[in-house]
Amino acid sequence: MKIILKYPFAVFLFIIFIVFGTLQCTQNQQPLQDDLSEVKRELFRNNNDFLSRTNQLMEMISGTQDQASLQRKFEELRTTYKKMEWAVEYFLPQTARFINGPALPEIEMQEHTEIEPEGLQVLEELLYPYDPANKEEVIRMLKNLINKSNAIKVNFQAITISKDQVFDALRQEVFRISSLGIAGFDTPVSATFLKEIPYALNAVKTTLQQIATEKSKEKALPEINTEIDASAAYLKKNTDKNTFDYINFIPDHLNTITSLMIDFQKQEDIPAIEVTSALNKKARTFYSKNAFNPNAFVPGKQFEMSVEKVKLGKQLFNDNILSDNNSRSCATCHIAEKAFTDGREKSMSLTDSPLQRNTPSLSYSAFQHGQFWDMRKDDLEGQSSAVITNKEEMHGDLSKIIAKINANAQYRTAFANIYKGKNAEIWQLQNVLASYIRSLASFTSDFDEYMRGNKKAMTKSQKKGFNLFMGKAQCAICHFLPLFNGTVPPNYTKTEQEVLGIAENSSNRTADKDSGRGKFHETVAFLQHSFKTPTLRNISKTAPYMHNGGYKTLQEVMQFYNKGGGKGLGLKAGNQTLSDAPLDLSEKEMAEVIDFLNALDDH
Repeated sequence: MKIILKYPFAVFLFIIFIVFGTLQCTQNQQPLQDDLSEVKRELFRNNNDFLSRTNQLMEMISGTQDQASLQRKFEELRTTYKKMEWAVEYFLPQTARFINGPALPEIEMQEHTEIEPEGLQVLEELLYPYDPANKEEVIRMLKNLINKSNAIKVNFQAITISKDQVFDALRQEVFRISSLGIAGFDTPVSATFLKEIPYALNAVKTTLQQIATEKSKEKALPEINTEIDASAAYLKKNTDKNTFDYINFIPDHLNTITSLMIDFQKQEDIPAIEVTSALNKKARTFYSKNAFNPNAFVPGKQFEMSVEKVKLGKQLFNDNILSDNNSRSCATCHIAEKAFTDGREKSMSLTDSPLQRNTPSLSYSAFQHGQFWDMRKDDLEGQSSAVITNKEEMHGDLSKIIAKINANAQYRTAFANIYKGKNAEIWQLQNVLASYIRSLASFTSDFDEYMRGNKKAMTKSQKKGFNLFMGKAQCAICHFLPLFNGTVPPNYTKTEQEVLGIAENSSNRTADKDSGRGKFHETVAFLQHSFKTPTLRNISKTAPYMHNGGYKTLQEVMQFYNKGGGKGLGLKAGNQTLSDAPLDLSEKEMAEVIDFLNALDDH
């Protein structure tokens, strides 16, 4: 009897030991579940706070509160959103667009329609300054925010998030801060962005702590925490956008944080999200060599770049075989020494008569969704064939050109080696030309060197110019770091167009009549006279400027912007997206901005 009792008890102890050990192993292998539950709980807390502050602001608007009180409450609401921005932007991008997107219509290109803007940026325009006559509109916008807050709650209750996704979202948030945030993109009127950034950074810090294990808690995580604390402390002491030291804060603090996050990722064994993205998942900073992947902008996998494609594309780019009468190559109008422009006011036709627009630079054009000034082609493949077949530019026939290429033994062999076919095809010709153009982005400027740690790479004047570019001159809210074009970071899935109110020339007396992108969307008023925001990299080599080449120097361009664009100059530009408020830059300050732009020239 004793033996019988002893045996089951031993078995019982053994089972308990096995179960406990299994649970321990499971917990050691999967410490993620509790951590991610806490991540979600923190999101729900912040969302509840966002909802509460939205209701408080609505109550204040319904009463008789003064403007200063309303603005303070609105700033509290914005900072609450910043605490959960990393998650909403990543997991619910469409919701994010209507919480904190630009106060501009969203365009549905397929339907040629505009979607009304809403959210925090629209509210900012209504509250700075506040006109009681807009009370009902403010309340309507706040009710929309309540709906979006409810959507956040419902969606995060339903979706499953993983550790690699959370890390990727946090990394993107720091890059968002390093481009849009530090430029004041989402607070163009109130300019409170420097006060808001600490809230977004602290949210990154809190969430990293929630997903961290012992692997990083004594290594990368403390370093990240220290750097975020130092960044937040600096930001709290320096809140004036016109005097902020952007040129040192970005490399010394923001670049350091994104670099340390890669160390954290390695120590935590977090895999990179397997998706082709413009910003390489292994890039430590925006300014790392090979940080950007042009293959994120190709129309399909078979169009991806290769060394062989680039080499063949360069050869054909410089070959007159692509024109109808063998008299012109792509390089005729896109000269390497001029950053692949031609130095003329307008492009010249085959008969040497001026065309409608200035020859755009091909430098860094790979990183744009939309080619030509009016963005009428989605990618570089479409751009190359459109130029070749244009009767005024090259007047080529792609079928005849392919026949000529296949009749050339050297070309036929080169295409066969790359594409493994017997003869070259039209899409392959388009692809090799596009591949060469995609290679025209070296990121070797003095500015890049400075951002990589070489503090001697830029002059004192250029550093002052960059601080003006980011702050007082407000250039970076349209020309986003670090590409300095209109492709929106950190996702780079959209390229923006702007309406500047351009004049026919630098006399600024008569508005330019070119409808730009509006030609293809005649029923969309917002797109009339709109043009792609091109890169500023190598801009000192690409004069004259603007889509019509009407501005011969950068001084003329700066004076145009300094006056508030066409609208600020008194021209008719009702749908101008550029602020018409004067920048009040002195001649010396404009010269310093131009000096900085010279630091964007590749070597």
